[in-house]
Amino acid sequence: MTTRMALPQSATAGLPATPELPSADEAVAHTLLNCLLREVSAPEHQTAVDDGRLLLRLPRRGTLLRVALRRTSLLGAHRFTGPVSEETPDGWSELDWRTLAEHVQHELELRTGTANEEFVAQVASSHDGVRAGLTDRPEADRPEADRSDDAGTGAARADRYLESEQALLFGHRFHPAPKSRSAARGDWRDYAPESRAAFPLRHLAVRADLLAEESADDRATALLDGLGEVPAGYRLLPAHPWQYQLIGDHPLLRRALRSGDVLDLGPRGERFTATASVRTLHGADAFLKFSLDVRITNCLRKNAAYELTGAVTLTRLLAPVLTDLARRFPDAAMLREPAFRTLALPGPDGRPDLALFEGFGLIVRDGLGDVLRPGVTPLLAAAVADEYPTSSAHISRLLDGSSDASSVLGWWRDYLRLLVPPVLAAYFDHGVVLEPHLQNVLIGVDDTGRPAQVLFRDLEGTKLVPEHNAGLLAALPPEVAGPMTYDAERGWDRVVYCLLVNHAAELLAALADLRPELEGRLWQAVRDTLEEFAAAHGRPPRLRALLAGVPLPAKANLLTRWERRADREAGYVRLPSPLAGSVLAEAARMPAHPSAGSAAR
Repeated sequence: MTTRMALPQSATAGLPATPELPSADEAVAHTLLNCLLREVSAPEHQTAVDDGRLLLRLPRRGTLLRVALRRTSLLGAHRFTGPVSEETPDGWSELDWRTLAEHVQHELELRTGTANEEFVAQVASSHDGVRAGLTDRPEADRPEADRSDDAGTGAARADRYLESEQALLFGHRFHPAPKSRSAARGDWRDYAPESRAAFPLRHLAVRADLLAEESADDRATALLDGLGEVPAGYRLLPAHPWQYQLIGDHPLLRRALRSGDVLDLGPRGERFTATASVRTLHGADAFLKFSLDVRITNCLRKNAAYELTGAVTLTRLLAPVLTDLARRFPDAAMLREPAFRTLALPGPDGRPDLALFEGFGLIVRDGLGDVLRPGVTPLLAAAVADEYPTSSAHISRLLDGSSDASSVLGWWRDYLRLLVPPVLAAYFDHGVVLEPHLQNVLIGVDDTGRPAQVLFRDLEGTKLVPEHNAGLLAALPPEVAGPMTYDAERGWDRVVYCLLVNHAAELLAALADLRPELEGRLWQAVRDTLEEFAAAHGRPPRLRALLAGVPLPAKANLLTRWERRADREAGYVRLPSPLAGSVLAEAARMPAHPSAGSAAR
């Protein structure tokens, strides 16, 4: 099948810039198509655009699918609309999402020679999550939420921030099951950000000698201790109430409760709010990242022992790096993770029982109060870049209806200058791999909606490159140093994927939805930002290659989930780059209509 067929103007002319929300059925089907397009069919040149529709063949199965297009994309991340159809001997027949999932399952079995009996069930779980999110969507999710008379107050900014954390009704559009939840008990909707969940923590009082903790900042320790009172000789261990449901019947814990070594004080204290990651809760001007024995998308969301100690270790090790970056890029900041605390009940071998140590492990992440500038509202980048306007954080709301070319391009250039340089400086100057994907970045906007600050978070994905940090890594225990290390090539792939493919390309796509004819100029702005950094930093070879248009790495979420690999072991597929000068020159020559410069990849 051909891979370079432009979408006719008639296919997208007149469509609204901010489409209505899709049904759960269509959202799940479109997400599966995104994965197939990126990881299966396009790499084998089995896609084309014809008469305003994407045609996509499953290479091993031989099935031909099609879907209508709202807009094509230079990166191949097209926008779909309506149902998916399959070619049959009698013509085209609409597919429901479950049948499409079964087609994907069969295709991947033929491709890999292995089976995955969980796959369709995980897609079904994600469908349930999307449907529940759409059904239970609170009235507060109205576009005017940020236009109230008190929108400039601190409380209104906090409300708007939490709204953005809880706005992701559809999740990662390049993951086959972005809203899947697997848990032995409990109703996930009681704790889901999509449900606007907020609840008190479960407080446990633990004898001091049975508590394990480490802290790089006494304020983090004081914050935990200040969440509630406990009897003399005990320390407070807050627990996620869902996690307590899941592991509260552990025999060692039940024995400790009977003996009085641990006291269950029940749900107490202020309410904490679920953020986008589900297990990280916001309250008391801090973030608490809990373990949660629930598989969400790809991974069981548990704080491994090395992640608990690694967070505090990285906070210490990165102090000089973050000081340097803050000096050079004062409009960017990293939220540290200065403390962890957990339960250390000895098992039969006398060492802390690992299931309880990890299961009750929590990491304290800095709140926003110490880093956020006055008058700035933080918004989750994933909500700003969402394909659909599900909150007042969406880019269409930030622009406040002003989608003229100068407004769109001006906003974008301002944001790229905030986002890109500190990430590249961390890698090239310090050998630090940040993980600035859409869920790990907060965009700080001023009262006009313009980008003013960028905040990075989640040290779990932050890694060190040994070539720059050999001495630091050698001083750490191997079980801590190993998981926080990437070699230079893998680290660069991770930086480029998170920064450009996951983050910049998706926010660019949301802007291009407003002004499709600007897509080429938006990518040119990305190239200009990279070029400016390269020119000022000796034009390192990896950046020269990026500017020359080498293929971009995209995380293979579908194949990773199929093969049941951990995220750390995920592979990449390579996408033709829109950054090449020849591609941008071609895009500039295309007629100024919604499909200008689009390719079918």
